[in-house]
Amino acid sequence: MTPSDIERLQTYLRKLFGSDRIRVVPPPRRGQSIELIVSDETVGTVHQDTEDGETSYSIHITVLEEDLPAVKAPPAAGRARPAR
Repeated sequence: MTPSDIERLQTYLRKLFGSDRIRVVPPPRRGQSIELIVSDETVGTVHQDTEDGETSYSIHITVLEEDLPAVKAPPAAGRARPAR
């Protein structure tokens, strides 16, 4: 992806999601993945595909289990009061 492609995609994503915290960052070395960063956390990679003269971009977002909030225990059965 060219710097212009990266800037255009970043502008689109910021407008789409309403956040200036989104950054599309080129790799430090050629051949590595372009990163999607929100705030200071890398959340995924961006890939460009050109086929039949049309260009599209796909974003692969990775969420680690350890980053998810804990699951709340369901309410105990039989403790709810019946409706009157």
